[in-house]
Amino acid sequence: MQQFSLKPVLAPVLAVVVALLFSSSLMAADNEESAAELASVLTSYETYQADFIQIVVNEDGSKVQETRGSLKAKRPGLFYWETRAPMSQFVVSDGNTVQVYDPDLEQVTVHNLDDRVQTTPALLLSGEVDNLEETYRVSSRQISDDTREFTLEPKSEDSLFVSLQLTFFKNELQEMRMKDSLSQLSVLSFDRIQLNDTVDKSVFTLEYPEDVDVIRDES
Repeated sequence: MQQFSLKPVLAPVLAVVVALLFSSSLMAADNEESAAELASVLTSYETYQADFIQIVVNEDGSKVQETRGSLKAKRPGLFYWETRAPMSQFVVSDGNTVQVYDPDLEQVTVHNLDDRVQTTPALLLSGEVDNLEETYRVSSRQISDDTREFTLEPKSEDSLFVSLQLTFFKNELQEMRMKDSLSQLSVLSFDRIQLNDTVDKSVFTLEYPEDVDVIRDES
């Protein structure tokens, strides 16, 4: 694995080809205001746990992949992601590195938690979000009284995605949608959500057999 593209977590991950219709009175907020609002919601999450279903569609709108799994996130910087068989994969961050374990490949890849990795959409749940407007163009729209949507467009051309949408119901993250540079779209829907429950730090330790290959990405 030469770059931080998680299979099937982030290559692609988190988008959908559904268009939502809004009243013309629902104006997009400015970048700074929306970024501050989103940061306020995310930083209120000391911990976030959920099951998920991820569906990936190609440029023609055909479904090419469906996976299920679970995640746990804890600030600052702790993250655990498990995709269940038949596409089993584990992604764990201890705040300094990100480890990706592919049981089928019998391989673990270790990445430094640098700026590129920290722009990974899922790591918004445990990473630094105080300066979102420096990394993204952020807008927001009110869908209903209890539902709000934020759209993030990376300013860097080296980003892992082209656009990312986060949908909250009563400030609870329900869905993440992303479009990647290959025009692939996916939707990540969360279920059985637990906010700010106690999560032991030991959860964020990756366990794997001693005989697997360990590759350290120093780039």
